[in-house]
Order: sequence, then C-alpha cells, then structure tokens
Amino acid sequence: MREQIDERTRNADGRYRIVQAAKALYCQIGHNKTTVADIGRSLSMSSANVYRFFHSKRAIEEAVVGEVLDDILSAAAEAGRSGGSALRRLTTILKAIAECNEGRAVKDRRLQDLVALAVRQNWSVAPAYEDQIRGLVRPVIGTGQENGELRDGNPMALTRCLLAAMDVYLDPSRTGVTTLRPSFDEMLSFCTGALRRTPSVQALKIASHLELTVGR
Repeated sequence: MREQIDERTRNADGRYRIVQAAKALYCQIGHNKTTVADIGRSLSMSSANVYRFFHSKRAIEEAVVGEVLDDILSAAAEAGRSGGSALRRLTTILKAIAECNEGRAVKDRRLQDLVALAVRQNWSVAPAYEDQIRGLVRPVIGTGQENGELRDGNPMALTRCLLAAMDVYLDPSRTGVTTLRPSFDEMLSFCTGALRRTPSVQALKIASHLELTVGR
C-alpha cells in the first residue's frame, strides 16, 4: 500500500512539473513552437520520460488549459464567499472571472491563444469549466429568490440567461475581441436589473397607501 501511495505521489509530482514547464514555455514562445523535447529539456528529462506522464503533446496542452481554468474557478469561488446580497455576490463572481480573463490576455498573450483554441474546439476541460461556473452561480440565484431579492423562475434557466448575456466578458476565448459592445459594468447593470424582483402593482398600491397614511 505504501509503495502504491509513493508511486501516485511521484506521478502527481512529475505531471505537475511537466505542466509548469510547459506553461512557462507556452508563455514565452507559444504552444505551436514548443515541442515535447523542449519541455523535457527544460526539466533535464528525455521526451520518452515526458510521455510516461502524458500520452501526447495535446494532453499536456489540455492539462495546462485545465490549470488556467481552475485558477479562474478558484478566483470566482473566493469572490462568491464575500457575502452580502445575492446581486452583490453575483457581481463579485462575474467580475472575478472577467478580470482573470482580461489579465491573462494582457500579460500572457501566447498562453491566451492556447486557452482560446481549447475553448473554441470544445476540449473536454471547456464544458467541465462551464458546468462549474453554472454550479457557482445557480445557488446564489436560488438564495436570492428564497429571500425575495430576485425574480421568480427556474434558477438554472436564469443562470443560463445571465451567463449567456455576459458571455463576451466571461468566455476565455472571446477575451480581447474588439467589437462594439457595452462596458462590463453597463451590461452587468442591465442583467442584474432584469434579475431583480420588481414590486407588483398591488405592492406599490399598498406602499403608496401606507405613505399617505403616515403622512396624515
């Protein structure tokens, strides 16, 4: 049993080192120019040894993209723990995602090219990432509905509508696209306004009556 644990630890450590080395090279020269031999050389490792941990270069690339998307998810999850109203939590979650994407596009343009490719081609890490983002947003919307802050409706349907409307800011493959569009804050304000529960006509009448009564 101890030998099996040690073997798993060595495999995990080896995969981690390869992913970090590949990520550094992708940032420096891009994934297209980076070979498995380059990755191995940076670790004083043969290509054959690299292939012991990953069966192909594409598998390494997908692992790198998976790590990038995991970092976004971690930032979003941390933002969601900030507390406050449901709309405030949704705002902080979506801003965290957008800021991660914008920062990568500016600082690591070559790495961004790989991430965009993976999302456009729907590599397995992409739909998994989207599912987890929905998994972060949906409970917040559900909580907002329960406390009367957000409008009624299927929470997952509202989640999908919100994320679709904000997609140009949240999709890692669309970051930096130069199109005429509202600012992030403008679009978010529009979306949160659509989610907010609006008082019914009856509620407005009651509120108006109470104001008149108190004012006498």
